Amino acid sequence: MDSVDAAFDATPRRDFLPSGVRRRASYDGPLQIAAGQTNSQPRTVDDMLRLLDVRPGQRVLDVGAGSGWTTALLAHLVGPTGSVLGVELEPELVTFGADNVASTGRTWATIRQATPGVLGDPDGAPYDRILVSAEPDELPQEIVDQLADDGVLVIPVAGTMLRVTNPGAVVTRHGRYRFVPLR
Repeated sequence: MDSVDAAFDATPRRDFLPSGVRRRASYDGPLQIAAGQTNSQPRTVDDMLRLLDVRPGQRVLDVGAGSGWTTALLAHLVGPTGSVLGVELEPELVTFGADNVASTGRTWATIRQATPGVLGDPDGAPYDRILVSAEPDELPQEIVDQLADDGVLVIPVAGTMLRVTNPGAVVTRHGRYRFVPLR
């Protein structure tokens, strides 16, 4: 079993869903969580994590942390020698996601309120890996600038999943996806 499969096994989606939709946790599609946001399709999350190529000990930023599921998956991948910061705009989801992540016991992962008008966490940069689970119309340089040397960013832009590597912001394209808008 590879590390991404192990992370999924150790981090059941059901535990990150509101009680009213938990029975649908095995559904391979997005599920509503709160504030007009969704818990992403498992197959999409799997694709994104494989593109991100997270390694133990890395510092990871999770933009649009939502229910905390991706933050917890990333925490499993980096292990206790790494760290994961999830940022989320919706206050209701900050609380929900932070509680969900705390329940995993992965104390090296946290979710905090995103600053309106600020993408990512420029004050905490650079990050080894950045995962963005919301879709802008064009690649935001503000997030690219938060990558460390040899860093990787995975982000859906205008319907296409992009993998951006540093240095040089080299972009590769990896299929079509739909996400809630990045704001």
